[in-house]
Amino acid sequence: MRKEDIKNFYSKNIDRRFRKKRQNRFYHRQIEKNLAFLIPEGKKVLELGCGDGKLLRAVKPSHGVGIDFIGETVERARQQYPELTFYEMDAENLQLDEKFDYIIISDLVGVLWDVQKMFQELKKVAHPETRLVLTFYNNIWEPFIKIAEWLGLKRRQPVHNWLTLNDIENIMELEDFQVVKSFNKLLIPKYIPVLNSLFNVFLANLPLINHLALTRYIIGRAEYAPEKEYSVSVVVPARNEKGNIENAILRTPSFGNHQEFIFMEGHSSDGTYEEMQRVQEKYSSYDIKVYRQTGKGKGNAVREAFEKAGGEILMILDADLTTPPEDMSKFYEALKRNKGEFINGCRLVYPMEKQAMRFLNQLGNRFFGVFFTHVLDQRIKDTLCGTKVLFRHDYEKIKANRSYFGNFDPFGDFDLLFGAAKQNLKITEIIVRYRSREYGETQISRFRHGFLLLRMSFFAARKIKFK
Repeated sequence: MRKEDIKNFYSKNIDRRFRKKRQNRFYHRQIEKNLAFLIPEGKKVLELGCGDGKLLRAVKPSHGVGIDFIGETVERARQQYPELTFYEMDAENLQLDEKFDYIIISDLVGVLWDVQKMFQELKKVAHPETRLVLTFYNNIWEPFIKIAEWLGLKRRQPVHNWLTLNDIENIMELEDFQVVKSFNKLLIPKYIPVLNSLFNVFLANLPLINHLALTRYIIGRAEYAPEKEYSVSVVVPARNEKGNIENAILRTPSFGNHQEFIFMEGHSSDGTYEEMQRVQEKYSSYDIKVYRQTGKGKGNAVREAFEKAGGEILMILDADLTTPPEDMSKFYEALKRNKGEFINGCRLVYPMEKQAMRFLNQLGNRFFGVFFTHVLDQRIKDTLCGTKVLFRHDYEKIKANRSYFGNFDPFGDFDLLFGAAKQNLKITEIIVRYRSREYGETQISRFRHGFLLLRMSFFAARKIKFK
């Protein structure tokens, strides 16, 4: 079948196409609901293969543009949603002179003549922070879809590209796009009371069973790395860490076009604040700022420090120095070269120094790594490493949307990780050697804090996965 035959088929079956869509409105409403969750309100959004425009409207864009290669479909969309903009246009030959924050490609790759050509065209309308949102059928459903078409339960299609997840990822990589995360939704595409909650809300989001779900989702981004250096703020939250303050300065290598250290002292009893002042005066050639936090907890200390930071890149260096300051340049390079947008430390690969982390702590860290990998749909091995690095403008996105989760994390690690995932940031881990602390004692209670972390994990899972 030629490309012209595909267009002719859809042109002759417009009424049937929309009638079948109404009959399968539960399936389409689920996609609308999921994309409205994935795409923040008020963004510039382009939808390829927009149909009647209902999905585009559901994500509440500040500026929404839809294209479809069937003229009558475009005219219907214009009449129904005059506040949006629609063009008759081929997704494999985009003629637009603007860039978009999000590009929706829903149930389209299966009927395109040349999927790779579409991804080539997307470069015309994408800027460095653009996110692609794709939905398509899970290929293991191919026989069931064909049966549904034969029975008249689903509209027939002239041809379908049963692309696997690996196929899409391969094409994206060829055209310099990277998968941020991928996941599946929907076990039963028809609404059945009670069974809908059991199968589509609960079972469809469990490991293994999730691979059987009907609809695949991919969040992608462009691989873009400008050749430039950035200013950096190294935030050092500290409570009773007097013996580590000077080494935080001496052992951190120089990187970026400007580097500042922000020490945030948290109500210490060992003279940590006075030691910070001494180090600030002794190393006057460094840009060192010293503050006392007004609230309590590491999470509060980090947030207060970020508000006072002037760098384009924000870094957290725990004052216990168990994550070596010498490795901070690796985090900077990963972010600078666009290997990720949220760079997280991982202490669970290299052998550790004796007493660096107790056995129960290791078990807890590994559990949270597996749990978060499933919930956030990105591979995360170490959720509790204190070293985290991101651009200021991405932190501002997390901060602006913090109300979705609330101020639920006194430590700050989960707040940043969940916030980054909610904003569809690419999370990348840097492997570090975890060392025993040279001064002071750990301020983490394994059981009390462990139960708190567990409660926070299930709370966030309900807000992200089981919603």
